[in-house]
Amino acid sequence: MKKTLHLWHRYLGLIVAIPLIIISLTGSVLVFKEEIDHWLMPELAVVDGIKGNRLPYDSLREALNTRFIDYEIGSWEVFDDGVTADRVYLIKHETMDWFKVYLDQYQGIIRSEPMPVNYYLTDWLLDLHYKFLIGDTGLWFTGLASFILIFMGISGLVIYRQFWKKFFTLRLNVKRVALFSDIHKLLGIWSAPILLVLGITGAYWNVSEIIHHEFEHHDDEKISAARLYNHELSLDTLLAHAKNELGGFRATYLLFPFEADRQITFFGEVNDINVLSSEYSSTVSYDKASGAHLPNFDIREAPVFFAIVDSFRKLHFGYFAGLTSKIIWCIIGLTPLIFAITGCYLWLKRRRPTRAKAPNGSLV
Repeated sequence: MKKTLHLWHRYLGLIVAIPLIIISLTGSVLVFKEEIDHWLMPELAVVDGIKGNRLPYDSLREALNTRFIDYEIGSWEVFDDGVTADRVYLIKHETMDWFKVYLDQYQGIIRSEPMPVNYYLTDWLLDLHYKFLIGDTGLWFTGLASFILIFMGISGLVIYRQFWKKFFTLRLNVKRVALFSDIHKLLGIWSAPILLVLGITGAYWNVSEIIHHEFEHHDDEKISAARLYNHELSLDTLLAHAKNELGGFRATYLLFPFEADRQITFFGEVNDINVLSSEYSSTVSYDKASGAHLPNFDIREAPVFFAIVDSFRKLHFGYFAGLTSKIIWCIIGLTPLIFAITGCYLWLKRRRPTRAKAPNGSLV
């Protein structure tokens, strides 16, 4: 059993080495996506404001609609830290093509023209990380890689089930084969828990997205020139109602009905003692035509399963404990590269036949 598991571990590792390296390296970079955007694109991503002094949503929406008459707002990423610009996602009329715009929510200044959602560096890396730059087809590849990563973590722990005995074992004054073997095992022992978390959360999102794309989303749906919802509805009024509905609710993401069965939904966070609750943990929704209030989703009252799934965001990107956890996640994300190097080296050395020696010491 152990030998068979070891063979599966070895050969699946070889097969998926390159995809896992791509996913892990891009993931390590994306842990610091916000910081990189602020550094590379301060003219777009950074604003100078005072927390709580955002302009009204209605006036910002009007500015966007006036500037981009051939587009509809599909979603809106909201920030109120006085530093980070809002990110608004637009859909071009008569298409389902999405574009991204940076918006200064304090000055009412639109910072950019609509650009494809994978145009900027970190967005391109996110597309590479999530879909290998090949659209929804890439979800199948990254999903498979996630499941293999889960298997690699579990099988590694089973193969070296007495891993605690070598938790700090790293022999330096030995042959390269032994050194690489120790490095492979040691890093595997240390990183397995986090890599399992990354694999499980990534696999869940991939499967969810595949199900949505294959069974719920219709590729022939296109955004018409007509409004997606009743623009007589005040976003500020709806948001004020949402805050009353869920005490302490802070909107972080607005989702508009770009598909027929969707309504206007405010995603946000609430006063919650769970450190793993995401900034999108709770929702308040409204009918897109009448503005009638629809059922809420309050993470504080949700079943345990939903709380666990919501925690996947912080667990996957590692920002639940600030800079400390982000640095750890970034470093652990680099380990598949080392696994690939050490694993391939060990595989090649073990496949190389041993040359026998004649009695006189010469090679035969």
